[in-house]
Amino acid sequence: MRLADLKHCGWRSLQPQEVKIMRQAKHWQDPASAVIGAWLIVSPWVLGFQGEVVAMVNAVVIGVALVAVALGAVLVPHAWEEWTEFALGLWLIASPWLLGFASLREAGPSAVIAGTVAAAFALWILWTDKDFSGRWRKWLPH
Repeated sequence: MRLADLKHCGWRSLQPQEVKIMRQAKHWQDPASAVIGAWLIVSPWVLGFQGEVVAMVNAVVIGVALVAVALGAVLVPHAWEEWTEFALGLWLIASPWLLGFASLREAGPSAVIAGTVAAAFALWILWTDKDFSGRWRKWLPH
């Protein structure tokens, strides 16, 4: 069906600014966070801690969540997605101690580094995007 045929069905004509064939990512940090999530998913096997169940499950579950939220932020950006990425990053930073795998030479640093970068990317977006920072930035001194 052509666009002209839709007009006869009662649909109004779409204006050029309303038609978006391809959407460019609003923030480069979101695809980068998805890559961090993908790293977390494969890191137990790459770094060799797949036998440590708690560390492995933590990396895979948080990695899947980070990929999902980051890709959601690429497709339809919202501030809550960045806050979720920030919270996932904080969890990754704290999880080696909270879950008891901080002494694992491979798993602990991987989680802390990935969490630090993911949290930093999320805060960067929340701080610099005027669409997201308006509500909370007004409380800061000018």
